[in-house]
Amino acid sequence: MLPAQSHHKNPLIQLYSLTDFSKALTNMSTSIAKTSAHTDSDALGAEADSTGLDNLIGYALRRAQIKVFQHFVEQLAEYDLRPAQFSALAIIAQNPGPTQTELAKALAIEPPQVVQMVNKLEKAGLALRIRSKADKRSYGLYLSKAGEKLLARLQEVAASSDEASTASLDNAERAELLRLLQKVYR
Repeated sequence: MLPAQSHHKNPLIQLYSLTDFSKALTNMSTSIAKTSAHTDSDALGAEADSTGLDNLIGYALRRAQIKVFQHFVEQLAEYDLRPAQFSALAIIAQNPGPTQTELAKALAIEPPQVVQMVNKLEKAGLALRIRSKADKRSYGLYLSKAGEKLLARLQEVAASSDEASTASLDNAERAELLRLLQKVYR
């Protein structure tokens, strides 16, 4: 059984499992992608500085989150997947056989959203629903061989995306940022 709040050893899985991260930033990243002129966003960023927003941790986290998320969305586009789907694959691989309800809890999303997600993963041949031997009414989720193979590649993509989107940090700063962020949400 999966815990209600999933705490994985892999920080990428933790990061890309958050609900508001997936839903809210999908809308924001679409808006950002439509904004072609960086000067406009630079002007808005300068305006935010003068309002004191840059002194708020939540605002700084959100800005950083958008940057990291947008980069990862772009990297996953060639695989026709979203960050939440990547997270689902990673969680299923780490905990083979969860029910859709357990997966929803681990991803912190509503069960109907998981149904759609699993349908897409199953249609793509990446995940399987297998009837439970103990409870014939229940199905466990498993990765297919293709799903296992793709997940290995996607984990490399996620790590590379994380590094590229935080290129302004050196390795020590990146490790310290991750440590501090984990301290905030644990």
